[in-house]
Amino acid sequence: MAPRIGVVTFPGSLDDRDAQRAIRLAGAEPVALWHAAHDLHGVDAIVLPGGFSYGDYLRPGAIAAISPIMTEVITAANAGMPVLGICNGFQVLVEAHLLPGGLIRNANQQFVRRDQRLIVENNRTAWTSEFAEGEEIVIPLKNGDGGYIANNETLKRLEGEGLIAFRYSGVNPNGSLADIAGLTNERGNVVGLMPHPEHAVEPGFGPDTPQAMRSGLDGLRFFTGAVKVLAQRV
Repeated sequence: MAPRIGVVTFPGSLDDRDAQRAIRLAGAEPVALWHAAHDLHGVDAIVLPGGFSYGDYLRPGAIAAISPIMTEVITAANAGMPVLGICNGFQVLVEAHLLPGGLIRNANQQFVRRDQRLIVENNRTAWTSEFAEGEEIVIPLKNGDGGYIANNETLKRLEGEGLIAFRYSGVNPNGSLADIAGLTNERGNVVGLMPHPEHAVEPGFGPDTPQAMRSGLDGLRFFTGAVKVLAQRV
């Protein structure tokens, strides 16, 4: 039986259907989860998608972090369920204190959209297991509030404990401290990143590569890796 991966839709989510398609292409069954519900429908993993949940009022992700479904997501994450937060989903994970630090307006005060090079710093998570440590990948990025911040003590802990999952390579597009593009928790089941792997899962729709235009598929490995991890648990 294929693993079932839930995708939460908040008011203002934009990339929930893209995440569902990525999950399907990876060989799992996507399950739509509604922000106002208290039911995870027995899923094996969860994706918090990109977008502008609740219009990004207060702070991006702040209202979504206290929505009814997040009570269940936090409980499941703390019990070890794999959770991936993409862009706005990363902001939600930070606001829900499942990952440390904060995300603020881009340093240039502009919305950034580009195919972004990343360095894989941690491949020991449910979502990064198909990458090699130190590998460079290309994932589309689109955000206005992607500047990662944390105090010096937190930054030292992230570095010392290997909790930085991805760093920006070549260009730091939003002023994130230490070039941080994504994080993992200590257990390795919760990962958040600002770039959008669900937009690099299908030929003809991903980033350009030296082989062909729009052929980049680096994002698919986030999902196929999680599917393999989940299959081992059955």
